[in-house]
Amino acid sequence: MGVLAYDLGAGSGRAILGQLNDRGIETREIHRFKNEPVKAGERMHWDILRLHHEVLQGLTLVKQQAEVPESLGIDSWGVDFGLLGSNGELLGNPYHYRDTQFNGLMDMVCQELTAKQVFERTGIQFLPFNTLYQLAALKRSASPLLREAERFLMIPDLLRYFLTGEAVNEFTNATTTQLYNPVLRQWDRELLAHIGVSDQWFGDVVLPGTPVGQLRNSIRNDIGLASIPVLAVAEHDTGSAVVAVPATERSFVYLSCGTWSLMGTELDQPVISAESLALNFTNEGGAGGTYRLLKNIMGLWILQECMRQWEREGQGISYASLLAKAETAPAFTSLFDPDDELFLPAGNMTERIRQYCRKTGQLVPEDQGSIARAILESLALKYRRVLQWTEQLSGQSFGGLHMVGGGIQNELLCQWTANSIGKPVWAGPAEGSAIGNMAVQWIASGAFKDIWEARRVIRDSFPVKEYEPEDNRKAWEEAYELFVRITAITPETETGSEV
Repeated sequence: MGVLAYDLGAGSGRAILGQLNDRGIETREIHRFKNEPVKAGERMHWDILRLHHEVLQGLTLVKQQAEVPESLGIDSWGVDFGLLGSNGELLGNPYHYRDTQFNGLMDMVCQELTAKQVFERTGIQFLPFNTLYQLAALKRSASPLLREAERFLMIPDLLRYFLTGEAVNEFTNATTTQLYNPVLRQWDRELLAHIGVSDQWFGDVVLPGTPVGQLRNSIRNDIGLASIPVLAVAEHDTGSAVVAVPATERSFVYLSCGTWSLMGTELDQPVISAESLALNFTNEGGAGGTYRLLKNIMGLWILQECMRQWEREGQGISYASLLAKAETAPAFTSLFDPDDELFLPAGNMTERIRQYCRKTGQLVPEDQGSIARAILESLALKYRRVLQWTEQLSGQSFGGLHMVGGGIQNELLCQWTANSIGKPVWAGPAEGSAIGNMAVQWIASGAFKDIWEARRVIRDSFPVKEYEPEDNRKAWEEAYELFVRITAITPETETGSEV
């Protein structure tokens, strides 16, 4: 049985065809494309029409290869959205979550409502670009978009709408907005009223696996395709990635590793408490009505941005060469908190790392290998910190860490993560989000009875590489103590807002 998964990340997208047969799951990449933000004037946007074009290109290539998937689904990053007008047309390109117009709005909203009130209503981690603050920024600037808007759609919702004409909001991505109330299981009308946004824009929220339409006749006619059902999958890419975690036990911890790193565990109910607020954890929706207790960590964005900077400066270097330099650079000389707001915007990332090191009295990394090593060691040490907090909040103890996503191709990071946490790391599959996207489609069709059967087949279908901690525990223990002192990470500083 064949299904088509579109998996859109913050830097690239892919269309992957999956076949389920007696041998398990077989995947084939049909189309891969860049996803590059566009700066127009002072604003940063997603090029949503280019993304729609690439989705259609994927369908064209499917047709050319004489493949007819039984369904398709789309997953992407969270928080960002588009607005439709009264005629059903898109009102402007969606803003990028790193756009500077949203700066400062989180603190402003939390001064009005307090972080405690917002967290009790949503259970969502405080990040300055959450949808709540994006909409509050547009309202305060009297954006004409809000005067004309009649419908709110997240990025996968919007791309599905372009394909089907059906405007539907999906659960896992809706929860990333910090506007969805997991207790009431609906949009939080009081929060929307507080920021001055109409709750009429927000439709019913459907669970992953729900059919949400068929390809438009115009698309079918243009490409020459038969009717293909379009499903709402776990449309937040991390939600799909968690579906693909090849866990054997119901108690497990995962790290979805890419531009962002997201670490957490899967629970039946959200953990909305003073402790989870203090640690700035989030409770995002998952497949099967579950919740993902997790924490966002800045991830490989920092390394990617350094590489883009070096390319602009004429000092471009391949990923493999950079990791080789990192491996031979001196250990634990420059550590930093990857989640410091200093590293959130695009720009001169290498100078910000040096600035952090100067401020904290550390050796300032100058060459590419030392900078890359500082990034990867700091990430591995932050993973240990967040793993401890995840165990603390969930009341569980985990024997190892499942890593999924494209970041697992960085074997140095996988090994250093195992060294840091002192436990095995199981890395795979790399295309976790796309595979989880497919699994939800197969669960919806009845090909899998539930998520646990899907995970068993995924485990049997894709290689998982195990990384055991190396024999340098003392060095990593000392580095962790140093990391905690340098970063001064405490629960009280994690929200960045007064509780």
